Amino acid sequence: MDAQTLHDKLTGVFRAVFGSDTLTVTDATTAADVEGWDSLAQINLVVGAEEAFAVRFAVAEIRALKDVGGFKALIATKIQAAGR
Repeated sequence: MDAQTLHDKLTGVFRAVFGSDTLTVTDATTAADVEGWDSLAQINLVVGAEEAFAVRFAVAEIRALKDVGGFKALIATKIQAAGR
């Protein structure tokens, strides 16, 4: 999956979780940048990404994330490891 497709698909997950068709995220976006990004939203983002990209995340992997760029890199690594 190319980087733009991954970004667009992940943006769709963010928009669904936060109920905003206009939400824009960048690699530098953090929880502090998005209104309503709390622990429940974090869980919904993880589950949404797992479903959208057909991957699974370990708790330690999620805890280590600092921003959307890191999340995208983790997803890309998981997709590559799965041979897709």
